[in-house]
Amino acid sequence: MFAMPGKQAVTITPKAAAQIARLMEKDGHQGLRIGVKKGGCAGMEYTMDYVTEIDPLDEVVESGAARVMIAPMAQMFLFGTEIDYETSLLESGFKFRNPNVTEACGCGESIKFDATLSAS
Repeated sequence: MFAMPGKQAVTITPKAAAQIARLMEKDGHQGLRIGVKKGGCAGMEYTMDYVTEIDPLDEVVESGAARVMIAPMAQMFLFGTEIDYETSLLESGFKFRNPNVTEACGCGESIKFDATLSAS
């Protein structure tokens, strides 16, 4: 939908690709669907759900054995995002490095986008 020729909507680091592939393999999922929804202290939150059936309107991004689907409503918000997987002493999880985010709350769970994107 919002893809540019020759450029994927999001990039997936090798660590994220390995974790996504493990999650897909676990229960035979087709991949992970990422999106955004209203919520949190900054106004929006990322969502991630297992996919059993690929929606024809999803933007599909593959990296090795990993497959990510971007929900149609979220494509303009996620374009240019790097998806990584980080592990520390206290936590592990997916991290989104999104150039479209203008603010994020202190906990890192909630984000805010440029008003021109939100008005679209």
